[in-house]
Amino acid sequence: MLQHMKHSIAAALLVFALAACSPPAAEAPPPAAETPTPAADEQTAGGGQAMFMAPSGNIACVYTPAGGTDVYQTADGAAELSCDRNEPEYVRIVMSELGAAQIVPTDERSCCSGEVIPYGERWIDGPFICDVSEAGVRCSSTEGHGFTLSRTQADVR
Repeated sequence: MLQHMKHSIAAALLVFALAACSPPAAEAPPPAAETPTPAADEQTAGGGQAMFMAPSGNIACVYTPAGGTDVYQTADGAAELSCDRNEPEYVRIVMSELGAAQIVPTDERSCCSGEVIPYGERWIDGPFICDVSEAGVRCSSTEGHGFTLSRTQADVR
């Protein structure tokens, strides 16, 4: 029995020695400071601009909110939608929320990037609505102006 007690005491001393030599349990890190989720306008490219394109990659549009951005101001200060078609001939159509869409001559070739809007879906932002289909992109403003841009046509209304 004395032998058994010696083993028990030795085992207890070993446990205490190991506990004393072990590093303290790691404390849980402090909770991360909550970062507010940016508003949708802050999540778009260019400090407020939103870009989208048709699945074909041939047509892309850039929406600029009223007041513009740090790097781009619209011609009239109002919201603007600008859409470019790459093929078969490069075409740019620009529509202000305050007026009719216009085909704008340009040497700039910035087409095509942005969120892909699947065929049959609709893109909406500010005063503009665009329907994307295999036939092209058809956009309108709350003022009743609009345009259709496809591989075979570039019509403003």
